[in-house]
Amino acid sequence: MQRTPTILIFDSGAGGLSIAREIQIRYPYCDLVYVADNALFPYGLMDDSHLIDRVVQLMGSLIARYKPDITVIACNTASTIALAPLRKRFKQIFVGVVPAVKPAAETSSSSVIGLLATPATVDREYTNTLITKFAAHCHVYTLGSSQLVHYAEAQICGNPVDDDKLSDELVRLTGQDHSGTMDKIVLACTHFPLLKERFTSLDHFRKIDWIDSGEAIARRVGHHLADIPHNAQSSSPAKLNFVFTSSTTSTETKNAYRRYLVTSIESGSP
Repeated sequence: MQRTPTILIFDSGAGGLSIAREIQIRYPYCDLVYVADNALFPYGLMDDSHLIDRVVQLMGSLIARYKPDITVIACNTASTIALAPLRKRFKQIFVGVVPAVKPAAETSSSSVIGLLATPATVDREYTNTLITKFAAHCHVYTLGSSQLVHYAEAQICGNPVDDDKLSDELVRLTGQDHSGTMDKIVLACTHFPLLKERFTSLDHFRKIDWIDSGEAIARRVGHHLADIPHNAQSSSPAKLNFVFTSSTTSTETKNAYRRYLVTSIESGSP
């Protein structure tokens, strides 16, 4: 029996919107539930055990309420820490986010790449393993930036920071490469693609190719959708729900999240 699949996108804030737009543009017939656990934003500064307990407990409530067919953990920090416990606890399809180290290393002409993430993701053994496995032939420079996460949230809510502040933060990464040949930067936090257009417009960073995992995650979701009986040609408008865990979330913030995603969907372009 065919039905409308439901996809739940989970993040600590706005970062998962960069994943959600890729998914919803490609599979507009799916209902989407976007969850921002902004009561504990940002995840990148949380203790591992606390984060695991939080995500597993909250996910139990979300699965019971929305019964998603596929759940996307659209946060690099939560994926690297909580994905395994989630899969152990729930009989549910979970898709995690992996820093795009492999494609960056494979396509770099200079073999000098950067990895821009949260401090938690930079410090993870999981991230180091990815670099060792897929970029051993490259010089890989890393930066953990919590500041850019806040800049991305501000951007979505219509309060963009000025170019100088963005440049100052990015130079902390590119400045580590004294050869000046860094040609790829992995955006290893889902918040950072929200700033991608800003990054590419900055004078000193125009030649850099910014790589994120959005398209790869959307393809993975499509792989799982193939096993779910559904009508991909449905003319019925898909449902788009937003959940915010903080009771103090402003109406302006809620509207900004919805506006960003709806605008992306209507434009038909990621």
